[in-house]
Amino acid sequence: MYLLGYDIGSSSVKASLVEAENGKCVASAFYPKTEAPILSVRAGWAEQDPSQWMDYLKQATQAVLAQAGFVNKQDIRAIGISYQMHGLVCVDKDKQVLRPSIIWCDSRAVPYGEKAFERLGADWCLQHLLNSPGNFTAAKLAWVKENEPDLFDRIWKVMLPGDYVAMRLTGEACTTVSGLSEGIFWDFAENRPSERLLDYFGFDTSILPPIRPTFGTQGLLNREAAEKLGLQEGTPVCYRAGDQPNNALSLGVLQPGEIASTAGTSGVVYGVIGSVAHDPLSRVNPFAHVNHTAENPRLGVLLCINGTGILNAWMRRSVTPDLGYDAMNDLASEAPIGCEGISVLPFGNGAERMLGNREAGCSFHGVNFNRHGRAHLLRAAQEGIVFSFCYGIGIMEQMGMQVDRIHAGLANMFLSPIFRDTLAGTSGAVIELYDTDGAAGAARGAGIGAGIYRNAAEAFSTLERLAVVEPARQTEYRAAFERWKSIL
Repeated sequence: MYLLGYDIGSSSVKASLVEAENGKCVASAFYPKTEAPILSVRAGWAEQDPSQWMDYLKQATQAVLAQAGFVNKQDIRAIGISYQMHGLVCVDKDKQVLRPSIIWCDSRAVPYGEKAFERLGADWCLQHLLNSPGNFTAAKLAWVKENEPDLFDRIWKVMLPGDYVAMRLTGEACTTVSGLSEGIFWDFAENRPSERLLDYFGFDTSILPPIRPTFGTQGLLNREAAEKLGLQEGTPVCYRAGDQPNNALSLGVLQPGEIASTAGTSGVVYGVIGSVAHDPLSRVNPFAHVNHTAENPRLGVLLCINGTGILNAWMRRSVTPDLGYDAMNDLASEAPIGCEGISVLPFGNGAERMLGNREAGCSFHGVNFNRHGRAHLLRAAQEGIVFSFCYGIGIMEQMGMQVDRIHAGLANMFLSPIFRDTLAGTSGAVIELYDTDGAAGAARGAGIGAGIYRNAAEAFSTLERLAVVEPARQTEYRAAFERWKSIL
């Protein structure tokens, strides 16, 4: 018995086939092999053709089935979908796409979200939506309404990227509470789509698809999709979530105090709280987590830090071009905690939301030409990245989060012992490293939705934990962190 998971990213579509009984990923593939194109006809715009996602999904599925030639299609019992968050897909009554999708990194809607935040009132937005409408899906739709009115009048449903993919697989248009919250359509105080926000923007409530549970049958694979993908007609689509909530699920992060983190070019900290809360300064973004209900609230608080692994990559190119990353880590380990007074602010990759959308830039502080060398600079860069994570975690703690454990995949910056030890020592949290990815997590999510697993605990009981890092030398790490904060 097998489960199929998809991760619909802006760079590629990944598919993973998981054996339900033991949780092992028996095959995985992604397509395209080079980064998927993003259309940017004007500065700040970013669009993709949704039909391409389906082509990529087909190629990835066929590659997975070829790898797992021993698997019969009727043995694939459920399908799960993870997808790039905050995108907008508009379809007409014939379920045809009306325009390219405005994806997550498109910034054209910022003025529409800011105006709505002002007109609706900051207090109301934060108490009901938990966020400013900002640059999220609702604001993107407002841009379409004003700038493409004829097209807007033809819209039957608006969808997130995962909603669209699920509709193409099943023929059914539906969404989830988690999805509506990430689009800033959900009113947490009223526990329903926000009529006030819809009225303000001039959207009819019928434009939103019907709501289905995150875990549960959201439709059955129709004949057309089954033939195209080489799968069994009638296979249920049983799970759907945005990439960050799904990444947290993939790492077994479901309960208050647990955090999922990634540290690639940019960094993400996604922590779960057990109450409906918001940051009054909107430095982090709360959304309904995959297991949220009105009776048992579970919010995922999302922090994104632009200046993360990109700083480490810059250090390699500019400071140690003769070394690989492992050798860089070995050299950095020769410097002591705190780097004998050097602090690095890592914010050289654009404005940072957790700093109030300020462009703080990257800067090195406390360098002594007579005492410091490359080892100090390399370690200080990694410590600066970690300290930015911990600064954001502090915002989450102000919202009531008790940080106990940080779950992460053993990849990117988490491959560095210095990064891991600094994060554990500064935050005081235990770090658990796992072997998983978003597509495999979506497959397990499908198993929960199909009832193959009794609950999430059973679904993730076989998740392979690769390492555990306990907090140590906390006094030294926190002293360096306090110095870093005083400079920030």
